[in-house]
Amino acid sequence: MKKVILSSILYLAILSAGFAQTAPPFWNDIVAFKKLDSVHPAPAHPILFIGSSSFTKWKDVNEYFPGYPIVNRAFGASTLLDLIRYSYDIIIPYQPKQVLIYCGENDLAYSDTVTPAEVVKRFKTLYGIIRLNLPDAEIDYISIKASPKRLNIKDKVIETNKEIARFLKKEKNAGFIDVYHRMLDAQGNYRDELFLEDNLHMNPKGYAIWKTIIQPYLDK
Repeated sequence: MKKVILSSILYLAILSAGFAQTAPPFWNDIVAFKKLDSVHPAPAHPILFIGSSSFTKWKDVNEYFPGYPIVNRAFGASTLLDLIRYSYDIIIPYQPKQVLIYCGENDLAYSDTVTPAEVVKRFKTLYGIIRLNLPDAEIDYISIKASPKRLNIKDKVIETNKEIARFLKKEKNAGFIDVYHRMLDAQGNYRDELFLEDNLHMNPKGYAIWKTIIQPYLDK
């Protein structure tokens, strides 16, 4: 674990040096979160949802999980690099008891040169930052889903999910939540009926499947 944290810090430093010359993306989303917290403070030690638009668009997530102190701080079309960049803005300050992450799909989709190995490396960096600052928190990764629009990266998605699951299996207070296989039909095909017209973002049928899979992992 120490090796993971040390390599994560080094990787973060390299990334930060590259970002320093440009205005950070999604900054308006982060400012909006801060304003929201100033008006409606988050509950103490919440279950924190972070990641990309599959969480961002889950506007009624609290209605799916009544009684759980869920705070959703997912934003836009973010990648794992964006979560790394803003980890000290939207993760650590909440001191969550549990962190659920849905991210990595965009990393693969946005660039032909990003490999599963690179996505796993980015995830380990994020994981190391969270674990260093929140040593007792439960950290769970939601597998990259089976999005029909991204059938072209299917093999990369499967490989990324497999390697992240392998990594988390060795970690304490951590879990891999597989939504990928539950979103396939009996023949192993992607299911358009779980998605909006863009074949990327889920409709209520898709989120209903996620609810049944995720709920057993949530801390009360």
